[in-house]
Amino acid sequence: MTGEATAPVDAGTGSAPLIVVMGVSAAGKTSVTRALAARLGVGGWDADDLHSPANVAKMAAGTPLTDEDRWPWLDAVGAALAAGRGEGGRVMACSALRRVYRNRLREVVPEARFVHLHGTPELLRARAAGRAGHYMPPSLLPSQLALLEPLEPDEDGTALDVTGTVDEIVTSAVAWIR
Repeated sequence: MTGEATAPVDAGTGSAPLIVVMGVSAAGKTSVTRALAARLGVGGWDADDLHSPANVAKMAAGTPLTDEDRWPWLDAVGAALAAGRGEGGRVMACSALRRVYRNRLREVVPEARFVHLHGTPELLRARAAGRAGHYMPPSLLPSQLALLEPLEPDEDGTALDVTGTVDEIVTSAVAWIR
């Protein structure tokens, strides 16, 4: 990654940035989150690490999660994101596919801002098929794409295409955050 860490102040709120990098599986959320957090000089977390063992087992078996499966997880994600306030900011990789899920996060972190990573279904399928060691099988990508509700104009967020490099995506995200 190139670039130096800068003072973690979010121009949109004037405070520590609390950013959710969202999108479907294989969009590059984890890679972008790590690089964006490093660029901003804040902590980077992956919401996948907050799933219950039951959720992980369900997804690993190729079964999509239900909203009932997601609510406790989203509450944990919101709490982890909120904890970033006291640490100068935080970037969280989280699918946040539906507006109701983003609203759940905003109940805890009203100032949360969203970076939606998106790409063509063909690109995402190719990326998912090429991943190794992830519990989320490529067979769940179609259900995620069907569930996805892009950011709406009244949501504090931006959509970034994932065809560029991680550094290019992060540079665009930082420009938007600042």
